[in-house]
Amino acid sequence: MTQSSSTVRKSVALPREAVEDAIHVAPKKLKKNFNRLVLTALKEYTGHRKDRSFEDEMAAMAADPAIKADCAVIAKEFAVADEDGLKP
Repeated sequence: MTQSSSTVRKSVALPREAVEDAIHVAPKKLKKNFNRLVLTALKEYTGHRKDRSFEDEMAAMAADPAIKADCAVIAKEFAVADEDGLKP
């Protein structure tokens, strides 16, 4: 029976300078554990890409004429409540 592992082994060839630079700027706890350093870098990269994708989608929505029109209608409908709760 073969067990499936949650760990994937990959062999990569990296430029020495890139590895040395990464180790140089890595936090002390990652300097001697290259696997953890690579894992941390991949997680940060993935998070950055996901954030960027979300930002791009939000920018596209903000530029969408149909969404702008819907927002204008909603803003107009709620304009009467803009000063609710404020004392003169």
